[in-house]
Amino acid sequence: MRTATTSPATGTLLPPMSIPDVTVTVIVYNDAERLPRAVASVLRQTHANIEVVISDDHSTDATEEVARELAAHDPRIVYLRLPENSGGCSAPRNRALEIARAPYLMFLDSDDELPERAVEVLLAAHRERDLDFAMGAVHRVRVDGGRRTTWMPHLVAERRTLDGIEADPRLFFEHLSTSKMYARAFLDRHGLRFPEGIHYEDQLFSAQAYCLAKTFTVVPEPVYRWYIAPYAASDSASISNQRHKLTNVRDRVHVQRLIDAFLAESGHEGLREDKDFKFLKHDFRMYAGDLPYRDDTWLASFADLMNPYLDTLAEGAYARLPRAERVVLRLLRDRRLSDVRTAARGLGHDVAPRRVTPDEESGRVYWGEGVPGSPEARRELDLTDLELDTRPFFTALLRHEITEVRRGPGASVDLTVRTYDPALRLPVGPQRAVLHLSPGRRRLTVPFRLSPVRPGLFEGRVRLDLAAARLPVHGFEGTRHPVLRLRHQGRTHTGILLAPLTFPPLTARVPYRTGLAPHRVTLRPEGHNPGRLRITWHPVGATAAILRPAARRLSTPRTRRAARLLANVLR
Repeated sequence: MRTATTSPATGTLLPPMSIPDVTVTVIVYNDAERLPRAVASVLRQTHANIEVVISDDHSTDATEEVARELAAHDPRIVYLRLPENSGGCSAPRNRALEIARAPYLMFLDSDDELPERAVEVLLAAHRERDLDFAMGAVHRVRVDGGRRTTWMPHLVAERRTLDGIEADPRLFFEHLSTSKMYARAFLDRHGLRFPEGIHYEDQLFSAQAYCLAKTFTVVPEPVYRWYIAPYAASDSASISNQRHKLTNVRDRVHVQRLIDAFLAESGHEGLREDKDFKFLKHDFRMYAGDLPYRDDTWLASFADLMNPYLDTLAEGAYARLPRAERVVLRLLRDRRLSDVRTAARGLGHDVAPRRVTPDEESGRVYWGEGVPGSPEARRELDLTDLELDTRPFFTALLRHEITEVRRGPGASVDLTVRTYDPALRLPVGPQRAVLHLSPGRRRLTVPFRLSPVRPGLFEGRVRLDLAAARLPVHGFEGTRHPVLRLRHQGRTHTGILLAPLTFPPLTARVPYRTGLAPHRVTLRPEGHNPGRLRITWHPVGATAAILRPAARRLSTPRTRRAARLLANVLR
C-alpha cells in the first residue's frame, strides 16, 4: 500500500488516493517548451489538493517525453495522450473530463498560466454557495513587451452572484471557458461538453453554460493569465489570430449559427439581440480592422461568407454600435469593397472619411461621395448626428494620411502628408502643422506646412529626423507612432497619422545623443489596424549591453527626480 506523499510545491501532506477538490486540465499540442511553465503554475496553487490532467492532442514533438517526466515527479499529475490529433481544443478537454476525479473542473492552455490563488479563490466561491460555476478576471500579457491588461474589465470589476445570464447579458462578451471553475454535477446534468470538429468551441460552450446555469458568481480576482503574441507568424498564430484565412471566417460564422439555434431551442430567444450585438461588436470587429489589408478577391469571398449571416441579425444590435462601425457593415453588405477599406482604417480612433455628401433636400449628411440609393444605406451611412461642422475643434473629424515615404539623409525620412477635412473646418489657405513623436518621455516636435489642394484637402511634406529624438539616459527600447497636431482659433486638434499599408522597412543607426548607447531605429508599416507609422528603437553595441542595464537598475524614482531638478537648475 502506498504511503502519503508530500506536495513538492507547498510541502502539504497528501494521501495518495484521496479525491482531489479540483481537476485542472492542461491541453497541449506540440508545446514541449511551455508546458512545464503551465503545469508549474498549477502545482504552485495555494490550494494544493488538486489533480492535473495533461491532455495531449497527439503531439509530434517532445511533448510526450516532457509530460511523462512531469507526471513522474508529482503524483497529482496524470498524463493522457489522444490516439490521433483532433486539430482543436474540444477533444482533449472532453477526454480529460472522462477521467477527471474532482467535483470541480478548470481548463488551462499550455501556453498560459494560472495565478497562484486562482483555485483557492474560485473554490471558495463554490463553497459559499451552491453554484454551477464561478468565474474571475483574466490578465492578458503581451509576450512582446510584458504589458498586462484585464480582459473585459467592466464585467469582472466587482464580486456578484447572478441568477442566470438574463441578469447581465453583457457577459456573453466573456466567452472564455478557461476563466471559470465548473461544478462537475452541472456539466453532467446537462451533458455539457465541448463541441468537437469545430473551432471557436469556447463560444458555443460558454453560451450554453451561461444559459443553462441557474446561479453563478463573478469574482474580481485574477484567475487566468493569458499570453498574447500579436505579431506571431501566421503559421504559428493562435486560431483567433488566423483571421487572414477564409476558413477562419467560415468557422466563426458557423459557431454563431449553432449558438442561435441553441438559444431558440432552449427558450432563450429573448437574448438574441444581446448575443448579436456581441457578435458585431467583438467577432466582426476583429475582422473589420484587417479589411484595409485585404485584396478584392478576399473581400468578395469575405462578403459571400459574412453577408448572409449579417442579414439574420437583430436591427437593435446594429443600432447599438458606434456610427463608424455601422458604416463599415453597410458598405460591406452593399459590396462597396473599395469603400470598405477606406472606412475601416482608423476604427476606434475618430478618423474621418475622405469626403461627405450633404443632401440639400433632406438636410442630412452622408458618408462618401453621393447620396446612398437605398433606405437601408441612407439610414446606416447618415453622419448628421455627428455634427461634423459644429463639434468642438479638438474633437473634429479629420483624416491624416501619409501618401509617400522616402529615405532622407542619415536617419531621416521624408513624408508626404495629406489631411482630409470633409466638414471644411479649416480655413482656406496654408495650415501650420506639427508632427509629434515621444520616445520615452522626451518629445520630438517637427513643424511643417500643409497647403490647400482643393476645399477639404491639404498636402505637405515633412522631414522626420529620428536622430534628433532625445532619449532617456539609459536608452529606450520600444515602439512609438507619430501624431499630427493642428491649431485653429486657439484650439488644438491631435490625430493619428495613417501610413501606407506596405512599404520597405527603413533602418538606421542613431549615434549617441543624450543616452549611454547608440540605437538601431526601424520605421515600418504597423501591419494591422489602424495602419499607423511604426517606429521602433533598440539599443545596440557593447555600451548598451553593459551600461544600459546598470543605468536602469540605478534609475529609481528618487534618482529620476534628482536628475530632473539638476537639469532645471542648469538650464
